[in-house]
Amino acid sequence: MLTIWGRANSSNVKKVLWCAEELDLAYDRREAGGAFGVVDTAEYRRLNPTGLVPTIEDAGFVLWESNAIVRYLAATYGRDLLWLEEPRHRGHADRWMDWCSTAFAPVFGPIFRGLVRTPPEQRDAAAIEAAIVAAGRLLAIPEAALAEWPYLSGDGLGIGDIPLGVLIHGWFNLPIERPATPYLARWYALLKERPAYARVVATPLS
Repeated sequence: MLTIWGRANSSNVKKVLWCAEELDLAYDRREAGGAFGVVDTAEYRRLNPTGLVPTIEDAGFVLWESNAIVRYLAATYGRDLLWLEEPRHRGHADRWMDWCSTAFAPVFGPIFRGLVRTPPEQRDAAAIEAAIVAAGRLLAIPEAALAEWPYLSGDGLGIGDIPLGVLIHGWFNLPIERPATPYLARWYALLKERPAYARVVATPLS
């Protein structure tokens, strides 16, 4: 059975859990990271020397880094579902995975942590507001893409939708002012209709 280490409220862990749920994979999730600890133990570090989550073990194969895990699970178990065989189509989806991790997530993270995980009296309101403005500008990029396609991966859900799909739930549910993004909103509505997304991602922010 697939084993997934990581706490359920981690955005990177949610990527893997959502992917596994979309593929209808049986898995055993083990709490790790944050208040659960575990990640600093010698046993865990032998699996993942970074001490981060998620980590998976699948029939003796150990893998860490959330995007790599999503790609692995989709390629292994989801060739008719999330995985795109044609290299150019897959490259299109891969691009969105990397863009989310390198461009959007670093900007969105301080917004989420500031408004959800930081007590009001300790928040840096100016830094949060600046990040909201920057995030809104960045989201104009997928907004333009979604004007052409229903999903970031193309005609249907694919690996390219998963990283931003996890974070966009927070974006649309935080108490912030957002620029109008009708195509992102349409895409988010499509995601919320998926049972796997509803179970794993569209949950109360924490």
